[in-house]
Amino acid sequence: MNKKIPLFKVFMSKEIDQPLLEVLHSGWIGEGPIVEKFEETLRAYFGNKYLTTLNNGTAALHLAYHIAQYQDEYKSYRNNNQNEIISTPITCTATNTPIIATGAKIVWADVDPLTGNIDPKDIERKITKNTKAVVMVHWGGNPCLIDEINAIAKKHNIKTVEDGAHSMGMQYKGKMFGNFSDFSILSLQAIKHITSVDGGVLMLRSKKDYERAELLRWYGIDRTIREGIDLRCELDVVEAGYKFHMNDVCAVIGMINFKQLNEIVNAHRDNAKFYNEAFKTCSKIKVAPENPDGKSSYWLYTLHLNNRDEVMKKLGDAGIMASKVHARNDIHTMFKEFKADLPNAQKFNDTHLCIPVGWWVTKEDRQYIADKVIEFAK
Repeated sequence: MNKKIPLFKVFMSKEIDQPLLEVLHSGWIGEGPIVEKFEETLRAYFGNKYLTTLNNGTAALHLAYHIAQYQDEYKSYRNNNQNEIISTPITCTATNTPIIATGAKIVWADVDPLTGNIDPKDIERKITKNTKAVVMVHWGGNPCLIDEINAIAKKHNIKTVEDGAHSMGMQYKGKMFGNFSDFSILSLQAIKHITSVDGGVLMLRSKKDYERAELLRWYGIDRTIREGIDLRCELDVVEAGYKFHMNDVCAVIGMINFKQLNEIVNAHRDNAKFYNEAFKTCSKIKVAPENPDGKSSYWLYTLHLNNRDEVMKKLGDAGIMASKVHARNDIHTMFKEFKADLPNAQKFNDTHLCIPVGWWVTKEDRQYIADKVIEFAK
């Protein structure tokens, strides 16, 4: 079999070489003017002025969890192990490892067995006096029930975090991702819609949280104060921060690639639309439905099959890469103290499969993929 259709592929603009060389030889390759330009581009696109860039999406989540839990920046929190954050196991472990890294406990909520998105009703059942935040992951770029989850959080006075690692270009109720919750993060990792080689974006609802994030991403030091001091040596650092900032090398790559975002997302959506029509005729295949109030970015196209593992192997033999991408991660040893009974997460985990849907999938490819999935499904 000569045909090889990848599940993921790195997009790199043909226009990147010269701008990248200019930055590499500029003498300024750390966080500088290109990071600022990239952030302005992102703010204009998403319509959220409280936006900051980080060195990866996991760092963006870590900052969000930190600020959500510890609203008083002067408070000592290092020995606090009572805080709880409600999360989903149907995601990359990168969603959940920063929770325990901030000292909090994970409380698992169940998911919709078809979409894989977190279940608002189970979120509300799991809230306690120690709950500080709830995390919603938009599986594959398909919006969760954002308004319903935010209403629950508001009623209980807790923060909401949207993990949009799959969600560049996603829309909900006519608005772009990044304008609904206290914290919203994006990933610019290698195989996402848009990459900066690696990088992350954090969008915030409040000015206070944004200003704090700007400090914490660079050790807690205020980098905006530049006049009349010796390399900021005289500045008092109030709260210990992190080295989470982006650099100009990554920023220029992200900024040039970003020019083609709409073209890329539209290609994903067009391929997904084709699959939706193709699989309507096969009762053996269940497709994860798109939220009717939103527009998925379709970083993943997810379907469900009773003979998932068999289909996955046969697709591989036919030159089509298919994968679960992420399995439920609450079963890992590092999360063993947080175990919970999650029947719908297990249903999703047992049957879900992701097939190539990206900008590189041609019309010939997608017809071949659809035909093979239908042929192998039982």
